[in-house]
Amino acid sequence: MATLRVSYFLLLLSASVFAEGGSIAINYGRIANDLPTPPKVVQLMKSQGLTRVKLYDTDSEVLTALANSGISVTVALPNELLSSTAADQSFADNWVKANISQYYPATKIEAIAVGNEVFVDPNNTTKFLVPAMKNIHASLAKYNLDSAIKVSSPVALTALQTSYPSSAGSFKPELVESVIKPMLDLLRQTGSYFMVNVYPFFAYTANSDEISLDYTLFKQNPGVVDSGNGLRYFSLFEAQLDAVFAALSAVKHDDMKIVVTETGWPSMGDTNEIGASQANAADYNGNLVRRVLTGAGTPLRPQDPLNVFLFALFNENQKSGPTSERNYGLFYPSEQKVYDIPLTKVDLGSTQSTPVNGSNSPQVPVTSDLKKTPVGSGQTWCVANKNVGKEKLQAALDYACGEGGADCRPIQSDATCYSPNTLVAHASYAFNSFYQKNARRAGSCHFGGAAYVVTQPPRFGTCNFPTGY
Repeated sequence: MATLRVSYFLLLLSASVFAEGGSIAINYGRIANDLPTPPKVVQLMKSQGLTRVKLYDTDSEVLTALANSGISVTVALPNELLSSTAADQSFADNWVKANISQYYPATKIEAIAVGNEVFVDPNNTTKFLVPAMKNIHASLAKYNLDSAIKVSSPVALTALQTSYPSSAGSFKPELVESVIKPMLDLLRQTGSYFMVNVYPFFAYTANSDEISLDYTLFKQNPGVVDSGNGLRYFSLFEAQLDAVFAALSAVKHDDMKIVVTETGWPSMGDTNEIGASQANAADYNGNLVRRVLTGAGTPLRPQDPLNVFLFALFNENQKSGPTSERNYGLFYPSEQKVYDIPLTKVDLGSTQSTPVNGSNSPQVPVTSDLKKTPVGSGQTWCVANKNVGKEKLQAALDYACGEGGADCRPIQSDATCYSPNTLVAHASYAFNSFYQKNARRAGSCHFGGAAYVVTQPPRFGTCNFPTGY
């Protein structure tokens, strides 16, 4: 076994489970006068392997172009229609008839975003949100579309009263009873999910003297330990998302699924918009894609793969506000890339399975060394994920046998579990020792994606793995 090196930054304290990677989708905003025609945009999305898109309206030309494309679509009912939709069921019925039913199913509409970041709308439309959502859902039911099309509403992260540490996440008190709980109850009743917009860029540019850029861009970093639950975070995005999960749990909706309906990074900004650059945008979005497509969930919700809509498809030259607002696009209106990042698993390539801390999806290792026999006791074990590569696996092994305090004596030379003398076998033994010593707690079998939980007893050679200490 190699000489021990303490590499604590690779220990991502979140439970690892069998889960496929999440999904990457795109936001298609159109506040611009120089964009390609909708048919060309659909062809661009298809050429990039994008299979899900979110719109900010129900434009007829766009929805028609998306028909029979195979691309799933989330459409939006604008904030300015909330009051009318909330006040009049017939208005909601007519809107659904004109904007949804006539296009479905040729256009694969999968969800309706009722409003957008309503709680920060300067026109104060919050009180109309839940009634509007209920009326839209009732209209879908009239057209027998309620089981096929979900209803939700994107919420800005500013709806949180507290987001740090993540474990203390909570919604603003004035929103909880008036709108948050009623909305969550509706989402639960209709089998829908919570939409949230998450932008680490905003937190970084406002606090660049306190927040590490590497931590914000999913780059190598020592991580940040949550003082409330002991979980270690290696990206601000995951920490912010877990603050939302904690807030949902605080209002007794910890079963709620989340979709990140917006996140991104500007490739250009004003002088006071620290961190806005093409290089940082490529790092953030590229590493996020890798994290989503090859990873499981967050430290607090490791069993829930991430589903993310990037913002945005194009730079939009008619958006108001700072320079950054017009420079979130992955593409110029000419359809040329602003920067080159992967968007699909095929793009990632076989050698880029885990480029960032904690990003790798726990996949079943394909190895003749690992033998499994069925058990029915509910016992679990922790084994190595060889797909992360030798360097990360070795570093995680070094941590487990060093600072982690695993019992690695049986895998020393000439000891009982030294054979087979492979990195995967030795790491599996060490990871399982750490996992069992820590009472199989959530967070004790991950090691930055280098380990995952199994429900059958692993066996490498003749070495039996312990089940408790």
